[in-house]
Parts: sequence; C-alpha cells; structure tokens
Amino acid sequence: MPDLNAVFAELKAIMAPYAAKLDPKKDDESELYLDTKHIQKNKKPLFFGAVQIKKSYVSFHLMPVYLKPELLEGLSPGLKSRMQGKSCFNFAEVDKPLFRELAALTKVGLASYREQGFV
Repeated sequence: MPDLNAVFAELKAIMAPYAAKLDPKKDDESELYLDTKHIQKNKKPLFFGAVQIKKSYVSFHLMPVYLKPELLEGLSPGLKSRMQGKSCFNFAEVDKPLFRELAALTKVGLASYREQGFV
C-alpha cells in the first residue's frame, strides 16, 4: 500500500508557497485548493491549482497549463506519463526528480497567470 500521506506532503509543499499570493479555498490534511482573486465572466474565481488525496493516488492540478498548453513543451516523458487530462498529474509514490520538475512548472504557471493579469 503506497504512503499517500507522504506523497501529499511533498506535493503540498510545492503548492503551499503560492497560497499567500492566491486565495486558498481549502487547506487541510487531504486537500489544498487555490483560486486566484481574478473573477471570470461567470462570476467565479479563476482556479490556479490543488493537491488532493484520492483513493489510490494524489492528484496535483495546475490550471495554468490548461489555459496555456505551450507551458508543457519540453516536459519530461516521466512527468508527461503522470498526466491525467490536460492539467492534472497523479502520483502514488514520492518521486523527487519529477516533483522538482513539477515545482518548476508550477512557478512558470504562476508567472504565466501574472503575465495574463490573473494574479
């Protein structure tokens, strides 16, 4: 049985530094959910990212890569293989090299949101 709490802790550590710049909607032992303060046409805040413990893996959602898929150019095959959909990465175990790459992608994602005026 994988230690999802360890995976969650590592992935949350990647996302957590952005909470001060964004709008945390949930932050507990199983989920960190961050919106921006930018309100969209549908009157809802723009989603930035989340880390969530699921049944057999931990999901890392990063919305900037959905809005600008070119941010994924140059993504390693290892990280790309963890993608589920267009902006979600799933992990069942700690993978330090992929987590470092994901941390860099998250930083670029925030910069992209900033350039677009969302942050």
